[in-house]
Amino acid sequence: MFVKTNGWTSVSNAPLDLIAANLRRERDRTGMSLSEVAKKAGVAKSTLSQLESGAGNPSVETLWALGVALGVPFSQLVEPAVPRVQVIRAGEGPVIHSERAHYSATLLAACRPGTKHDIYWLALEPGGARESLPHVPGSVEHMIVASGRCLAGLADDPIELGPGDYIVYPGDVPHICKALEPGTTAVMVMEHTV
Repeated sequence: MFVKTNGWTSVSNAPLDLIAANLRRERDRTGMSLSEVAKKAGVAKSTLSQLESGAGNPSVETLWALGVALGVPFSQLVEPAVPRVQVIRAGEGPVIHSERAHYSATLLAACRPGTKHDIYWLALEPGGARESLPHVPGSVEHMIVASGRCLAGLADDPIELGPGDYIVYPGDVPHICKALEPGTTAVMVMEHTV
């Protein structure tokens, strides 16, 4: 399912097919055309068309923008059917990479119907900050740093955090996450309205 390249994990065709099906399902649900969704998300129509056909390699930014345009959380675009018992070992799970920073997000658990939380394992390396545009209205992010140090929170007032530190902040306003040390890891819980 996953291929190791240059120390990073990239997504193989199986998750891309899942993302494609989820994008088509959500676009059909909204009744919007390819052009309408692409314009609302700020992505090229050809990019959305490729993603819906299972081609391309979507970044975190692209999938977040599409989720906001479709009015669904990020997890709803990448989540597979979940078995009754599920174990995700360290280094496994669907990994999506940022195109602007050394940042990857692994979806660990997605909300069940009627619930409001998605859980992610974050792996961050020093370099550019992961600058996030506002997510779905009402979104809130909770983060606990497991190792290393980072700056996280509101884009105009990030807080330095270390191992064991917890932060909660609105996800529906601009916010950032930037590693200050190599090997920084954290758990993020994305809370959203259904």
